[in-house]
Amino acid sequence: MATEQQLLRILIVEDDEDDFILINDYIKHLRAWKCEVKWIYRYDDAIEELANNAYTICFSDYRLGAKNGIDLIKDIQARNCNTPVILLTGKGNYEIDIEATKAGAFDYLIKADLDEDKLERTIRYTLERISNLQKIKDSERKYRNIFEKSKDIVFIAALDTSILTINYAVTDILEISAEESIGKKLTDFFQVTGQFNEFMATLQEDGEVENYEVELLTVNKEIKTCLITASIEADSENRNYMQGIIHDITSLKKAELASLQAEKLAATSRFIRTMAHEVRNPLNNINLSVENLVQQITNEDDRIYLEIIERNGKRINDLITELLQSSRPAEMNLRPVSMIGILTDVVNAVQDRAILRRIKVNFSYSGNDCSINADGPKLEMALLNIVINAIEAVADETGVIEVTAQCKPDQGVINITDNGCGMNPETKARLFEPYFTSKRNGLGLGLATTLTILNAHGAAIEVISQVNSGTTFRLTFKA
Repeated sequence: MATEQQLLRILIVEDDEDDFILINDYIKHLRAWKCEVKWIYRYDDAIEELANNAYTICFSDYRLGAKNGIDLIKDIQARNCNTPVILLTGKGNYEIDIEATKAGAFDYLIKADLDEDKLERTIRYTLERISNLQKIKDSERKYRNIFEKSKDIVFIAALDTSILTINYAVTDILEISAEESIGKKLTDFFQVTGQFNEFMATLQEDGEVENYEVELLTVNKEIKTCLITASIEADSENRNYMQGIIHDITSLKKAELASLQAEKLAATSRFIRTMAHEVRNPLNNINLSVENLVQQITNEDDRIYLEIIERNGKRINDLITELLQSSRPAEMNLRPVSMIGILTDVVNAVQDRAILRRIKVNFSYSGNDCSINADGPKLEMALLNIVINAIEAVADETGVIEVTAQCKPDQGVINITDNGCGMNPETKARLFEPYFTSKRNGLGLGLATTLTILNAHGAAIEVISQVNSGTTFRLTFKA
């Protein structure tokens, strides 16, 4: 079965009719393709014709009156014409050959040396080059599309980490536009300098880093937990550069932390209920025995010891009750309440304490007030616990507590920030555990109860803290 011949639409731009007839005659004898030839001898007409991108190949004389073939190439490129141009000249000229190549000519032929075989080789070479360039363009377009639409940050940077190219995912993750990112260094986004130094040391030693977990700061100083995979590569001129991907796992980390917290609370609740049952049984026997002994004893000196036992038995029972209440799911009477109203009451409630210690408690909010489903008194108690903890973490006279609220269409966000001593990772990890406290006289039930109340409200809780840099509690409620 005969293969259908490829159709070539060929434009010849030549101001000498004899030269056109000669070239056209060579083309007529080509058997590899079916050719349609059009001749144009005016420069301006050729530009207009080529601007339609309707031709497979263009043969152009180098000299076209006041203009030349290189001018033709530049003019059609300015009009986004991709037709390959092969220049023809009366005699060889090395400088013209170099200039033509730089301008984008696909080939350069001398008319005196032209024959049918040379013309066929030139056309075949040009068609292969067009095909290869098209494949490169398709590949570039495909990978450019992947680059631009990726949900992960994809970047290319110099070895000093100055960003050269970055995709638009940087706006969603680090809250900065791709254009503003160019020229900035990766170190500008690392929250912990030590993490950056370790990352760079590994990259320089091994040439690559895979899934390195870091905390990055957005432009608005929000912490994002990310994984960075990067490598050092070399360009065509053997100059090294860095390329990498930054994957945001903040939501995953929050979900893992919430799941771990829920598991720990469930395990703690089971343990507390079991322990309370086992302790209360013998405690009840002790209390009953003491009551009987108090009624029967006649020696007043012995009565004092029995009263001590009685008081401490009651104290143990009260502690068990408090512990059970902190671990038991809170019963809520949820109804629409004003988030700003609750925060105003909380801030007013701590003002006396703040004045006595000469510290500032500032309250501000953006947007309109928003209504959230909450048990007002219980939520107020939970927020009060957090603010009081913040007050106790700051120094007298220099302490500042910032309480801010932001009402969005679908959620309300509360930030409670202090400039106190902050927490190390170990303390932060155990923050909501019952009976864990760093206070001298504390029981460690305040924040455990707070967590129980906030969980009952379906609030998302995020704690951001560094030693000597203060702490922020960020609470997100569904509006």
